[in-house]
Amino acid sequence: MKHVLVTGANGFVGKVLLGQLLAAGYRVSCACTTPNPSPREGVEQAILDIRDPSACAATLERLKPTHIIHLAAISHVPTSFQDPLLTWNTNVMGSLNLLEAVKQKAPDAFVVFASSSEVYGEAFKAGVALDESSPCLPMNPYAASKLAAELALEQYFKQGVRGVIARPFNHIGSGQSPDFVTASFARQIARIESAEQAPVMQVGNLEACRDFLDVQDVCAAYVQLLKLSDRHDYPRLFNIASGQSRKIRDILDEMISQSTVAISVELDPQRLRPSDIPVAVGNCDRIRNVLGWQPTIPLEDTLASLLADWRSRTDA
Repeated sequence: MKHVLVTGANGFVGKVLLGQLLAAGYRVSCACTTPNPSPREGVEQAILDIRDPSACAATLERLKPTHIIHLAAISHVPTSFQDPLLTWNTNVMGSLNLLEAVKQKAPDAFVVFASSSEVYGEAFKAGVALDESSPCLPMNPYAASKLAAELALEQYFKQGVRGVIARPFNHIGSGQSPDFVTASFARQIARIESAEQAPVMQVGNLEACRDFLDVQDVCAAYVQLLKLSDRHDYPRLFNIASGQSRKIRDILDEMISQSTVAISVELDPQRLRPSDIPVAVGNCDRIRNVLGWQPTIPLEDTLASLLADWRSRTDA
């Protein structure tokens, strides 16, 4: 049986991905820095800090995975500014530790590396949907660390490691941290509805346009990418995108329209990111043409489920 190891599996994406991998018939293991207090049945847990090279080697030697989906990362952009050393040590050195362990202990494993659309950075200022050949011009430490990890992975590809790099665009859904924009909106609406917050939403830049995806669709793309392990000739790099840009103001309006109370909106300067770009949208032709993947979940449904999730835990 094909055996997939997921790093960073306790995170927002990992929890969704584990379910999809089990449903697809894989044997599944997860590697996390702390034990999952609610472990998923059928998933073997391994405690692993990817910043520890010997621990990476020992984990891969023990588990012998046939496939790896590497999600573990510091993924919050403000955190990357506040603690760049943690970001670089985790996202770059951690990835190098894992890749070296793959080369030494699981040389036949196929690696799917979750990078980020953030690597394109200033290239988005062209105002068009970017494809995989577009220049990478990172604008924050998180994006730079992901691009550095991509470059490291490409070197391991040249040394015989098999795998692909995925650049997912903004993915949202139930369980995401309120550090991210749509989850912040949903949490605030839920708190307002339960009278835990005054009927005023604090927001950042609403004029930016982003390419939003449901996390379920992104995880489905990762599962599809695993299938490339059975092929000898395939691209090494894939955007995971919808190809559509949505203004954050429209996202907010849609979510407020689903609310049961009247809500006003107030700009919070603390929520404005210094590196904001007007439009970020991706071209997903390659993954659609190679694997037949495309997003299937309407954004309105995603926003409704996100709001329902926060309503169910308004004391959060």
